[in-house]
Amino acid sequence: MRIFISILTVSVLFLAGCSSPEVVKLSPDTYMIYDVDKGGMFGNAANMQAKVIATANKFAESQGRVAIPVSSNSTPMSERQNATFQYQFRVVDKDDPEYARVSLVPRADLTTDEDIDIDIDLDDEMNSGKEKDTDIYNELIKLEDLRQRGILTDAEFQTQKEKVLNE
Repeated sequence: MRIFISILTVSVLFLAGCSSPEVVKLSPDTYMIYDVDKGGMFGNAANMQAKVIATANKFAESQGRVAIPVSSNSTPMSERQNATFQYQFRVVDKDDPEYARVSLVPRADLTTDEDIDIDIDLDDEMNSGKEKDTDIYNELIKLEDLRQRGILTDAEFQTQKEKVLNE
């Protein structure tokens, strides 16, 4: 008799651990499912999350509607804590605009190209006096900096300066 009671107790506890998580109503169309993976180091948190989401989808299908995610929160297993997963979802009709919004839309197979003519005279832009003046000015500043650091001698500085000014 004791063996029978022991086996029955272990069976009930085992089946309770394998049961589906309970769906909790938060508002008229929003629900939450919370599950704990009590498998310890042999548990599978990803499997638990998939089971919770599948339960939410089955719950919505039983009402002839669809589940759209609102939020989810998971905690990984640690020394003193089992892995947990909380999933909040809304149950809406299949023709609800919110359901269409969360559905993935396939990438378009068709792209359009438009030819645009742009008239820019690059020679005028590149040869304007301002750009040339600022380039000369920047080059002279760089040369002066190199001379002050002692990298260029005065003779080298004068030679390079003549080249920049004569260009």
